[in-house]
Amino acid sequence: MTETATWQEWQESWDRQQEWYMPDREERFRVMLDTVEAVAGPEPAVLDLACGTGTITDRLLRRFPGARATGVDIDPALLTIAGGHFAGDERVELVTADLTDPSWTDALPHRSYDAVLTATALHWLDTEPLRVLYGRIHGVLRDGGVFLNADHMTDESTPRLNAAAEAFHAARRERERAAGALDWPNWWTKVAADPVLAEPARRRFAMLGDPRSPDGAHRADRPTTTRWHLDALREQGFAEARQVWCSHSDALVAALR
Repeated sequence: MTETATWQEWQESWDRQQEWYMPDREERFRVMLDTVEAVAGPEPAVLDLACGTGTITDRLLRRFPGARATGVDIDPALLTIAGGHFAGDERVELVTADLTDPSWTDALPHRSYDAVLTATALHWLDTEPLRVLYGRIHGVLRDGGVFLNADHMTDESTPRLNAAAEAFHAARRERERAAGALDWPNWWTKVAADPVLAEPARRRFAMLGDPRSPDGAHRADRPTTTRWHLDALREQGFAEARQVWCSHSDALVAALR
């Protein structure tokens, strides 16, 4: 097995694990990139925020070969996978930075971007740090640039519909788990057992906590509604903000500087 194949397999493994939670994940990315093209054209300079393994950048470059991407994350294990996957691709730059550190933008290789994209990442931040981060994101976008955040967001006005959909997807997940699908903790168990990723995983666990532990549950002071995100984006200076896609548990919001 070649090294390239190994990194590709890790990318695909990450995708399957995420799709266990979000079966419509690729549709989110399609709408996200449609919006990028509508606002910034087919050769955008993109900041992939909390990039993880580089999921967004991978889809960005497949759709827009002339695009350029800066991926930012703090997770050494996920960045190791991203670094292996994009090795030798001059269109991609990876940066290690903590998005809760006010100086994280100083580590970026460019002063501004056409688009800032993120997916299934910012729900880890508490309310006030996320509000501050939205202001920082506004500052790294060019005038007319777009920010797109696909994440766990709900509409609390439909509790019975939400409950029915969640029960439906919980049953689906159990069927798929019985058929061998990996969830979040089990995927990280696989990472920790890999000879190449074991050391980055150890550093990740020491820095951010062990994802296999139930102690990593989301706390109550983290925003959960789409309305909160739209209001916070406008408060932080974005001229326009709206939802452009949603499922029963997730939404994609777009904000224009």
